[in-house]
Amino acid sequence: MAKGAFFLAIAFAAAPGFAQVLGPDAAACRPGAGQSAVLVSVNGFKERTGRIRVQLYRANDEFLARGRYLQRIDLPVSGGAGPMRFCVNAPAPGRYAIAVRHDVDGNGSSGWNDGAGFSRNPSLSLTRLRPNVNAVAIDVGRGVTPVNVVLNYRFGLSIHPVRG
Repeated sequence: MAKGAFFLAIAFAAAPGFAQVLGPDAAACRPGAGQSAVLVSVNGFKERTGRIRVQLYRANDEFLARGRYLQRIDLPVSGGAGPMRFCVNAPAPGRYAIAVRHDVDGNGSSGWNDGAGFSRNPSLSLTRLRPNVNAVAIDVGRGVTPVNVVLNYRFGLSIHPVRG
């Protein structure tokens, strides 16, 4: 069993009509929690299959370095429409970056059909799959910092969000 699956999804409803907040740190995004946290809304799913991984990095040379993430949430993609929302606890106020990966077939390996996105939604291309850390860095203070991430997928020789 994967470590992230062990925690399953600890969820709560933020308000009536809103998507649940997922992940083991969900309570950190509740009003008045008093912690530093990032509320990540992931949008633009190509398919509602597989697994979604949300990772928090320091906004420095450790960004996207293997095993250097600070927090990681790895859960099955939920059915239905709309965004999936994750709460990621930050160790303290500071400068961070969010990376999201949608493993469409859930096999645990990166593939051409998988999607990805980052905080601040930089443009990606086949020659630039990894954005510069300065293009994705966000400032996280005490409390909850909302971040919207739009997933990008490969379509032929280009990478872009799903067009509705």
